[in-house]
Amino acid sequence: MVAKVRPMLVVSRRDDNAPRALSVCAPITTSTRDSEYEVSIGKPKFLHETSYVNVQGLQAIQHHELKRMIGRLSDGDLQAVINAIKWLFDIDTEAQR
Repeated sequence: MVAKVRPMLVVSRRDDNAPRALSVCAPITTSTRDSEYEVSIGKPKFLHETSYVNVQGLQAIQHHELKRMIGRLSDGDLQAVINAIKWLFDIDTEAQR
């Protein structure tokens, strides 16, 4: 039996000088629980079904485990994911200004 490969969205910044070869990633799933932790990204060209980014599932993935890039989110979808991550960590950028 072949293991399913989970699509992930890399949400960490690129850092070629990082002390560890890790990227912070959010899983992409086709199931939803209609929660604030899930961002609908519709059906991008590179996925087969309507999908969601689950920011509650953030995890560090070693670079050698990332197989290949399959596509890029639209700017609007990426901003929605960023806003969900800010909500997840209760980051109020307006209050910090």
